[in-house]
Amino acid sequence: MTKRMLIAVLALVGAFIAAYLTLYKVGALGALSCSVGSCETVQASRWSTFLGLPVAAWGLGFYMTLFAVAVIGLGERFADSVEFAWLLVALTGWGFLFSAWLTALEAFWIEAWCQWCVISALIATTLFVIAVIDLLALRRAPDAIDEETAGVVTE
Repeated sequence: MTKRMLIAVLALVGAFIAAYLTLYKVGALGALSCSVGSCETVQASRWSTFLGLPVAAWGLGFYMTLFAVAVIGLGERFADSVEFAWLLVALTGWGFLFSAWLTALEAFWIEAWCQWCVISALIATTLFVIAVIDLLALRRAPDAIDEETAGVVTE
């Protein structure tokens, strides 16, 4: 399995979690299944919406966008593209930072934990790490080195 395939799979897992939390937040589910933590407390907090939408809906949009980008990145046109790898790093980096902010809110302002939010934050962190590893691998590839040095004139 390639790194981008793994990113796509993890993005789908994150999307399912975000969809579950979004459905709860909009009232389509009666109760959350939360064996550890206080999911309802987190979901009822003033921090559970951002710019008028449930935070989980933002997460769903992030994960679905990332899934689509990762799948596109599997094609021949972008498979060895360092620029495309930078796009994945930027997207996953944004997700990582947003998740870190939400985790800080849970810890210091809400003072409650949602197991699904923690799992999503771990997924976002893992996605960022994989995207960075993908970028580093492409930058170290022989073709990338040849492209970087192709414009250098030696005497």
